[in-house]
Amino acid sequence: MTEMYEVIVVGGGAAGLSAALVLGRARRRTLVVDAGEPRNAPAAHMQGFLSRDGMPPAEFLAVGREEIARYGVELVRDRAVDAVREDGGFAVRLAGGREVRARHLVMATGLKDELPEVPGLAERWGLDVLHCPYCHGWEVRDQAFGVLATTPLSVHQALMVTQWSKDVTFFLHRVTERELSDDDLRRLAAAGVNVVPGAVAGLVVEDDRLTGVRLADGTTHAREVLFMAPRAVPRTDLLRRLGAELRDTPFGSYPVIDERGLTSVPGLWAAGNASGFAEQVVNAASRGYRAGAAINGELLFADLDAALL
Repeated sequence: MTEMYEVIVVGGGAAGLSAALVLGRARRRTLVVDAGEPRNAPAAHMQGFLSRDGMPPAEFLAVGREEIARYGVELVRDRAVDAVREDGGFAVRLAGGREVRARHLVMATGLKDELPEVPGLAERWGLDVLHCPYCHGWEVRDQAFGVLATTPLSVHQALMVTQWSKDVTFFLHRVTERELSDDDLRRLAAAGVNVVPGAVAGLVVEDDRLTGVRLADGTTHAREVLFMAPRAVPRTDLLRRLGAELRDTPFGSYPVIDERGLTSVPGLWAAGNASGFAEQVVNAASRGYRAGAAINGELLFADLDAALL
């Protein structure tokens, strides 16, 4: 038999757990489906979340799971593999064979980071190969930074990280200087960023720490930290199947949502990195809270209107 809930939340990260916490406290029968693949798993700590600055991501999620359990929210370790609209709600099929239904569905599935194929990059990801200076800049301040260009937009990252170090080298990798605008080049020069052409062939790692970046021509540049922007792959398969309108951005396709997180499909919501690229943990939690509160209101007034018929 298909089990019925009022709300199903797909994704047990900051956004999904925050939505579930609000819904549980509102006495809504809620299920969280969590595949256990948080985007920030490689990071030892998370920063910028007031009162939780420096907390390990795994500990943060464990506390969140304990909190939602207090309010009767059910959490299952599984993967949602299919979803369809059915009888004014949604039917969701899990990889383990279970089928569940709900009146509202929250997609908090996040995104996956795809790294360039540079030897050694994946092994150092989250350690001394980093992406977000707001997340990690303070911890590596005043060290020798490198920035790996993945697209011409990487200029923005190279300029941003100069707030945390004045020793910045911008490795163009597969980007040429001709692809950079005159404004880009002037700003890089004004910021004191050293621009190095040529493909990056690998990293130099000694005693389990990054010490340099090696180019294809054999030259090595001593660096202690490397910033780079991975290719963002939003986990929006189920949103597509359910007919949600998506918008294309330089960082992938994301659902069109209103200020509460509601997609173009009635009853279908998106929160966290499933709704946008730059949702750090604190922002994702806020998005989840907002969606949870809005869903409770939608359910309440739908039931009241139905009672008047």
